[in-house]
Amino acid sequence: MMSEQAKVVKIHDVHIDHDYVQWVSEVKSRYRQSQIKAAVRVNAEQLLFNWQLGRDLVVRKAEERWGAGVVEQISLDLQAEFPESKGFSTTNLWYMKQWYCFYADNLQKLHQLGGVMQIADGVLFPTCFSLVPWRHHVEIISKCKTLEEALFYISKTISGKWSRSTLLNCIKADLYHTSGGAITNFSEQLPPIQSELAQAITKDTYDFGFLTLDEGYKEETLETELEKHLTRFLLELGTGFAYLGRQREIVVSGKTRRIDMLFYHIRLRCYLVIELKAIPFRPEFVGKLNFYVNAVNHLMKTPEDNPTIGLLICSDKDKTEVQYAFEAVQNPLGVASYNNIQIKEIQSQLPTIDELKKRIRLLEEDLARKT
Repeated sequence: MMSEQAKVVKIHDVHIDHDYVQWVSEVKSRYRQSQIKAAVRVNAEQLLFNWQLGRDLVVRKAEERWGAGVVEQISLDLQAEFPESKGFSTTNLWYMKQWYCFYADNLQKLHQLGGVMQIADGVLFPTCFSLVPWRHHVEIISKCKTLEEALFYISKTISGKWSRSTLLNCIKADLYHTSGGAITNFSEQLPPIQSELAQAITKDTYDFGFLTLDEGYKEETLETELEKHLTRFLLELGTGFAYLGRQREIVVSGKTRRIDMLFYHIRLRCYLVIELKAIPFRPEFVGKLNFYVNAVNHLMKTPEDNPTIGLLICSDKDKTEVQYAFEAVQNPLGVASYNNIQIKEIQSQLPTIDELKKRIRLLEEDLARKT
């Protein structure tokens, strides 16, 4: 039998080289992947159980058959049988029923839209649902009014790996109704697949409600405040944006030019030039934006990058003016607007403490002279 001493591997008994380090790194990576896959499988099985229980409550007409308190009773029975398990509260069981009811009448439509169905115990289940955590599903069915809106947030959650807080912020910002709405020429200037993706990452109107500015603010102030609140701004822009800087310098023919804000979009694999205007759209803004896009294409874009995109965000816009301005422009450009900036209240016109002290002193001096 091997002694305990022989079982101990001493450091001088091991020769660690580059191949060993690389191999151990691969083993660690495989284990992490297996953990992720296991978590996904566990989530999928739990969601399928929730779906089936929600379906049972509907199909079996549980309340009609066993009484109005049947959901509370099931909750007590399940918690008694599985005390270590979470998720059997009465509220959660009602959510399971609501979840099934929200989609039940549209299962065939989901199938037609590409939602691949899996049959388990005779139950149809949209397999894409298994990629979204349960609490995300609860928020979606609680806050979305239509199937299309719910599927939009499910798709975004999967593709963007959204946390629940990100999902809630995007629902609050009404991303479903505002995304993909900018006026653009993408369909004319980009290949179909890239055009669709580029259009999808834009909005008709960006919500700048997280900013508070003085009345009559200038463009420079708007840029500064957006940079100060960069995390909120990136959330409003959407997923995939990497910030490269504000007032980014480029030199053309020996002259320095500065781009308001420069980004790189990971999924589109292209630079994105954003120009900000604190006033409504003017046709001449397009020429300047087009110039910056050309400059980035010549000076920064690599052969691996897709064509640079320009996005102008103004305080307001007119669709016809924008469309006319886009004629004969060869670069992919878009124009959007923003709203909801909070204007600081005008300071009180009451005198300051120092001014009041000065006035009192003058009054005292005047009274002293009269006496």
